[in-house]
Amino acid sequence: MRYLLSHILDRSVEQFPDRDAFRYDGAGLTYAELWRRANGLAQLLVEQGVQRGDRVGIYLSKSLESAIALYGIWKAGAAYVPLDPGAPVARTAYAINHCGIRHLITQKSKRMRMPELLAAVPGLEFILGLPDSFAPEIAPEIAPETALKTTLSRCDWSAVFPSDTAPTVPAMEQDLAYIMYTSGSTGTPKGIMHTHRSGLCYAQMAAHTYGLTPQDRLGNHSPLHFDMSTLDYFSGPLVGATTVIIPEAYTKVPASLSQLAQDEALTIWYSVPFALIQLLLRGVLEERDLTSLRWVLFGGEPYPAKYMYALMEKLPQTRFSNVYGPAEINQCSYYHVPPLAKGDTIPATVAPIGKIWTNAEEKVLDDQDQPVAPGEIGELVVRTPTMMAGYWRQSDLNDLAFYRCEVAHQPAVFYRTGDLVQQQSDGNYQFIGRKDRQIKTRGYRVELDEVEAALVSHPQVEEAAAYGVAQAAGSQQVAAAVILKGDTMVEQEKLLRFVAERLPSYAVPKAIDVMATFPRTGTGKIDRRALQTRAQTSETHQSETHQSETHQTEPPTRPVPAHS
Repeated sequence: MRYLLSHILDRSVEQFPDRDAFRYDGAGLTYAELWRRANGLAQLLVEQGVQRGDRVGIYLSKSLESAIALYGIWKAGAAYVPLDPGAPVARTAYAINHCGIRHLITQKSKRMRMPELLAAVPGLEFILGLPDSFAPEIAPEIAPETALKTTLSRCDWSAVFPSDTAPTVPAMEQDLAYIMYTSGSTGTPKGIMHTHRSGLCYAQMAAHTYGLTPQDRLGNHSPLHFDMSTLDYFSGPLVGATTVIIPEAYTKVPASLSQLAQDEALTIWYSVPFALIQLLLRGVLEERDLTSLRWVLFGGEPYPAKYMYALMEKLPQTRFSNVYGPAEINQCSYYHVPPLAKGDTIPATVAPIGKIWTNAEEKVLDDQDQPVAPGEIGELVVRTPTMMAGYWRQSDLNDLAFYRCEVAHQPAVFYRTGDLVQQQSDGNYQFIGRKDRQIKTRGYRVELDEVEAALVSHPQVEEAAAYGVAQAAGSQQVAAAVILKGDTMVEQEKLLRFVAERLPSYAVPKAIDVMATFPRTGTGKIDRRALQTRAQTSETHQSETHQSETHQTEPPTRPVPAHS
């Protein structure tokens, strides 16, 4: 009986011991190797004091070790907390301190960040991935009052010895399995708590919905700290499939990415639309054989129809599905996109988010928490076993996150997605927009209030406003404007560097306008919609000017398909 996420690996190693569970950069890790190394890691963690319910940080770039870390942490009875390896050190330190992480799994490539990080996380007791010889290198760079504790244990990955046995740790499906940090409206990240039950339910539902088999090869495009990665790390091993972890460098070069997809014979792809748009425009797909690709899943943000149908035309054997669900509920709906019939025009709207899948229930509510009539716009709330347990140590957010009512004479709890939807005549839901001020850029959620909080923390900034600006590639970009104090002057480049030290790269504004005053609403609030319209108009004008100049200086040498 499988009721823990670690049981996924235990079952698959019995059935497929010699099959690659994960691959990375040409190297493979079989289910037997993964199982034995995860057992060894679990033993090491327990020896270092990890107890049931502890949170263990994973501070790794993409690698085979990430899979070992995840399953090893579960086997030790703990929960994993994936930390963004590219985030500012202060943000990483916040998650470690807020989550009470005492044990950290990392790698030598993170050694340059360690002096600053260790100075900011006094509660850390053990680090895997740094040898003992690392201590003399970091000590001189840390202030005396925050010097590296002599009690901080550390060892290299060579200390993880494969084992045929794992520690005996009591555990239940309600136990915490992982915490993912995402943007918070208060200016600080919030930790989404998932249990073994919610994670395993998602793995099973996704595997069933997309017909995953042992013969599938999943392309893991998303990093571990992004919730999309759970399909690759949970559902793939559940069925004995092979997950191909795509190196970060490949995700930045579409032509190399398409080559890898061909060479690894990927069958399942799951990413944000932005990655697919780049593959279409710059992936030289006409030179690739991607006939092995049977299903493309996309989600995280709207996928412009012109790009979606253009890629569907290039991959006629591939099925396309729009996947929907905030990280708080993993997933709750999907829409299988039908191909265009011959002669049909491309729809003006993006694909719907579909219907709520089985073993889940939804309501669409108005501002007074009353159900709206079919066809009217309202907020989507969802009840599902794949739902989070709540936000870590933020009871005030939990009170706001859930809608409570009675269903079939029993108390029921629904998650408030904050997404405005409209049900169509065929029963599918169309995403309309966000109820709050959260936007998505390249699939990452960004709370605009968090961006403003970072800007206002600059000593010379009096007020700040952040907003989303639509991009030609179908994503959104964060833009901002500030009012400075008195007669002070601060260059835009300095402001950008300032916020880059406090925000993840995808949340840093593309531009910051310095203004004398802000437009205001009738109640005196900043009119962010007016600022957004102004920025969008400027963006459109610049794009049109660039296209005009390009057409004048670079006459086409051959016909260009309309979908390019």
